[in-house]
Amino acid sequence: MDMNNWFEALVIILSIMLALFLLLGIVILVKFLQMLRQIKRITDHAEEVVDKAEYIADFFKHSSGPMAVIKIIGNISESFQSAAEKFSGKSKKKRGKKNDKEK
Repeated sequence: MDMNNWFEALVIILSIMLALFLLLGIVILVKFLQMLRQIKRITDHAEEVVDKAEYIADFFKHSSGPMAVIKIIGNISESFQSAAEKFSGKSKKKRGKKNDKEK
């Protein structure tokens, strides 16, 4: 083999290697861009979740006063109900004992 054949073989080998690296680079670039789009979608979704959490926190911050009043009223009504049940239960027992004695 003379030198021209070696140079031609070297040019062919280098051309094939260049084409492979070019294709590999294009594939890597496309995958990288897809990954960036996916990351952007994830961050957009995370921002929406944070915005909703801030809205909920604001809602509870502003409604904590009225909620506390409602809870206090509920507790008072429960205590009145339990006291009424206790009183009505005792009075029924006393009435029952009186009725038994009268018989």
